[in-house]
Amino acid sequence: MSLLSVRGLTAGYGPIEVLHGIDLDVNEGEIAVILGANGAGKTTTMRAVSGMIPRSGTVELDGRDISRTGAEKLVRQGIAHVPQGRGTFPDLSVIDNLRTGAYTRRSGVSSDIDRWFGVFPRLAERRDQKAGSLSGGEQQMLAIARALMSRPRLLLCDEPSLGLAPLITQEVFDVLRKLNSDDGLSVLLVEQNANLALRLASRVYLLETGSVVASGTAAEIASDDSIRKAYLGA
Repeated sequence: MSLLSVRGLTAGYGPIEVLHGIDLDVNEGEIAVILGANGAGKTTTMRAVSGMIPRSGTVELDGRDISRTGAEKLVRQGIAHVPQGRGTFPDLSVIDNLRTGAYTRRSGVSSDIDRWFGVFPRLAERRDQKAGSLSGGEQQMLAIARALMSRPRLLLCDEPSLGLAPLITQEVFDVLRKLNSDDGLSVLLVEQNANLALRLASRVYLLETGSVVASGTAAEIASDDSIRKAYLGA
């Protein structure tokens, strides 16, 4: 069953239209990935889906039309967004960053903080440090944990490996895989590391200049010679 359904999505900045009728789906319990070169419209797609920028077209969450719903209300309806560049609050402590992620909730906050400290032990060790003093990998872990504090059904994750060392990247991806398999968390992922993303995802969308030019299962995309040469460096 489709949890997220996007049809004819257009969006941009001022008079510049970046997206030209995007169609995509994320099924319940699925990891879908958006691939494409820099400037293809991947981050704009994530911002439009999460309600951060004006958009037109149809966006449905679990069959409900959310096309005119703003970002704050979408968090309450089950969508959390980890933006490119992490987007933590640098002057707040780690634990206060997590508390801000739970602003839509009234109960169970402390137990969830304990849970994510268990998933990301380095955050527990730095619970009282300012987020801005953390390493890039620790900030990415914090950004993901903060988004998960809202208990989303769908996690939008934009370039989680950006600027991270390979071992930290693998650790972050392992957490996403485990949350998907154990909790059934649905994920829409934008990722420049196409080979890594294909190992994680079940469905793939390829973007070029604001349009979907190919889509299919990860196996189908990985086995297409022309796509592999253009996007996977093979």
